[in-house]
Amino acid sequence: MRMSYKINKLHPYTPGEQPYKKMIKLNTNENPYPPTPKINKLLKNFNYYKLRLYPDPTTSKLRKIIAKVYNVKSEQIFIGNGSDEVLALAFMTFFCQKLPLLMPTITYSFYPVYCKLYNIRYKTIPLQNKFEINLKKMNISNGGIIFANPNTPTGHAISYIEVNKLLDIHNEYVVLIDEAYIKFGSESAIPLIKKYKNLLIVNTLSKAYSLAGIRIGFAIGSTYLIKGLEKVKNSFNSYPIDVISELIAIEAIKDIKYLKKNCNYIIYIRETLSKQLKDVGFTVLPSKANFMLVKPNNISAKTMFIKLRNHGILLRYFNNIKKYIRISIGTIQQMNYLIETIKYILK
Repeated sequence: MRMSYKINKLHPYTPGEQPYKKMIKLNTNENPYPPTPKINKLLKNFNYYKLRLYPDPTTSKLRKIIAKVYNVKSEQIFIGNGSDEVLALAFMTFFCQKLPLLMPTITYSFYPVYCKLYNIRYKTIPLQNKFEINLKKMNISNGGIIFANPNTPTGHAISYIEVNKLLDIHNEYVVLIDEAYIKFGSESAIPLIKKYKNLLIVNTLSKAYSLAGIRIGFAIGSTYLIKGLEKVKNSFNSYPIDVISELIAIEAIKDIKYLKKNCNYIIYIRETLSKQLKDVGFTVLPSKANFMLVKPNNISAKTMFIKLRNHGILLRYFNNIKKYIRISIGTIQQMNYLIETIKYILK
């Protein structure tokens, strides 16, 4: 049985390991705390009879809520089945150009996967010594620019001023900023959308909102960019968002007080863990995300990764950053156990 010739050239994205036994799971940047408790009441009162109908193909109610929170028009919002789908559609919509797409050498590993899937030319821009993205190096001819802010898996964040300077120079092709982790202490570029019509911001409810299980992502940009995304989306699937997921997303986004409390708590735990790791001899890269990239200095990163896994703690090890391991921020109890286990291993 023959498949399409393209399938042989594909190297798909590898997600974080899903443990087959009970472990402390610190490898996929999931939020350790539950979403807003208002969702519990919503699900208990949901009328299952509504499931016989197709969902709203425009996801209009959710778009209105997001537009209100970010002070834009609902026509400037695009909803997708997780930010991965939004990104995939954006690559097809904007980056099939003659000139190459620019991206950092170390970033979200789905980006080059999409490029190869759609035959998009791309060029990677080296990071600086401490894994920082240098936007000045992107001031070259291109068919678009994409980067995550904060970057993944490094955690480095780019300031609002730096993004503004980049957009002053590049206004012909789309600049896409993936802000999946923006609410953990960095500056969003969403206000710049009113000034730059080629700016597209992609975000997700998986991280800060603790809703990885329902797969909701969104993009904010000019109405021109959003219409392009909708055209491509409707060529794939007119109903990507189910009825229950939309209702859950609305409740989560409305509860701004709970969101801020949750994010602030994770920031506090992140900074506490950073100090504890430095005290036991780790190099810790600055992070504005709900994870940290760290380097054990008295043992190899891979050995530490394996030993921690054997103790029931699952982190993320990347073959392209061999001296480092990534730690998702968990609860205080989980972080304390992590530190005690690391001390034991180092002994």
